[in-house]
Amino acid sequence: MSLELQDVSQVVDGLLQIAPTDLVLEKGTMNVLLGPTSSGKTSLMRLMAGLDKPSTGRIFSSGVDVTHQRVQQRNVAMVYQEFINYPGMTVYDNIASPLRLQGQTKVDVDRQVRATAEMLKLTPVLQRRPLDLSGGQQQRCALARALVKGAELVLLDEPLANLDYKLREELRAEIPRIFEQAGSIFVYATTEPEEALLLGGNTAALWEGQVTQFGSTLSVYRQPETLTTARVFSDPPINSIVVTKTADTLSLNDGAVLGVPNQWAVLSDDTYTLGFRAHHLKILSPETVEQASQAFQLRCTVVAIEVTGSETFLHLRYGELIWVAITPGLQKMAVGDAVDVWLDVAQLFLFDGVGCLVADGDGVI
Repeated sequence: MSLELQDVSQVVDGLLQIAPTDLVLEKGTMNVLLGPTSSGKTSLMRLMAGLDKPSTGRIFSSGVDVTHQRVQQRNVAMVYQEFINYPGMTVYDNIASPLRLQGQTKVDVDRQVRATAEMLKLTPVLQRRPLDLSGGQQQRCALARALVKGAELVLLDEPLANLDYKLREELRAEIPRIFEQAGSIFVYATTEPEEALLLGGNTAALWEGQVTQFGSTLSVYRQPETLTTARVFSDPPINSIVVTKTADTLSLNDGAVLGVPNQWAVLSDDTYTLGFRAHHLKILSPETVEQASQAFQLRCTVVAIEVTGSETFLHLRYGELIWVAITPGLQKMAVGDAVDVWLDVAQLFLFDGVGCLVADGDGVI
């Protein structure tokens, strides 16, 4: 089974919700839709499910045009971030409900319910009602009801957003295992880059209704094709600064001049945007001076400090810009302190004037 979107777009009341999109999702794959709130994730899922009709383009399921098929005619299941279960039914009956609607025998229903419950660790609570369960168990119940249908396409719209941290971590670890056993096409929407990395598979980065890049999750993260994709796949948002290349120097907007790395020497003289993630902005210490000598070194001012326990988020001012650095442990500094930072060239991205990636730490693209 495959799902293919060909030039699919959606316009609502004259406003473009989904830009023309081409995507191919294969059977047995985990596909993450990553983007901020209102970037188009749910709209794209509704088009995939058949809940909405595209304004242009066609949708194919295993080569069959299903563009105008209603959702009831498609083998699709959807799980939302709210716990949508039947409160008057037991967990067993919740999971069994789609099978009974299909007219399956009592023996077949029982076999599939128990197998799915075992996979989702719900066997001990099959006779309870959803309101007697924890949040994680309620969401697993909703997921079990979706999976037991044997749907070829399973859509998960931020299913963990309403859970506390511990439950989110528990289910994040379980979902890849569940998906491997089910063998369906999974599409998982999230606003969190970390969640996309944990789930693996493929990722489509979305920004203002446009898929800016689609590919294996690690490749999209490690080599974003545009500055927009880098922003989508960075939390905190990617730091950046405009630089001007002239011969063998890079000039910054405050007048600082840096040497052009050897791997970027062949780039034409022009204005570029240098991008770097928060955990790649390092604070100078005696142990890192030697390392820093092989990288860009800049002086910033601390404007805010956030301590999470295992990490410290430093908000740094450089000229008119505010950057964020993530450092391990507790940093002994105060607001207003001047700090030296360094950027390892191997961890930098360089984008041209229209935001396309032209070079990274390995060299010119």
